[in-house]
Amino acid sequence: MEQTGKWIIALGIVIIAIGLIVYFFGNKFSWFGNLPGDIKIEKENIKIYFPLMSMIILSVVISILIYLFNKFFK
Repeated sequence: MEQTGKWIIALGIVIIAIGLIVYFFGNKFSWFGNLPGDIKIEKENIKIYFPLMSMIILSVVISILIYLFNKFFK
């Protein structure tokens, strides 16, 4: 049970850090979601947005962070 508590605390710290980054530097990330490879379809009555490339980049960054976290804290 102690290990679960540590993971919940770590997750909370990560969420707070992400929130602070978005709050203070949100205008610096306006390019995110507008990358080549993000699919946008806008017609008269419908808008479809599928951020494919943005989610691939986000997945790679999160995978690297999890790898580094596991390497240094285990």
